[in-house]
Amino acid sequence: MNPLTLPSLPPLWRARVARLPSHPPSWLLARVLDRLLLPRLDAYQRSALQGQIVEVELQEIGARVRLLLGENGFAAAGDRGQPRLRLRARADALWRLLRGEDDADRLFFDGALVMEGDTEYGLILKNTLDAIGPLWTPPTFGRSN
Repeated sequence: MNPLTLPSLPPLWRARVARLPSHPPSWLLARVLDRLLLPRLDAYQRSALQGQIVEVELQEIGARVRLLLGENGFAAAGDRGQPRLRLRARADALWRLLRGEDDADRLFFDGALVMEGDTEYGLILKNTLDAIGPLWTPPTFGRSN
């Protein structure tokens, strides 16, 4: 069972959640990406992705994070400025993507992942994530012989 299956909020509640500040969850995700993603990016990838705001929204609840890759790592982008790329996805689809269980192209064509904005930048991001593989692999406990 997927731990990130979220029930959809009614439209009124999604609108309220969408108005919440993005900084706290964005800051937290930036710290996680500094540990999981940043060390795996080469100089070209860092340069290609740097300095642009990316917004990710969970479709079910309207929550969003806004991130920016800077010279010293990921940071919360705050609520000002237009994102270069906006991604909307269901939580379970993002979870499968992060674990390498699903492909971004398939999620896009199935409607589980929606991309708006600079498609060229989106392709750079997608190709970078494809090249480095899953960001999250579940820990294994014990040994198998």
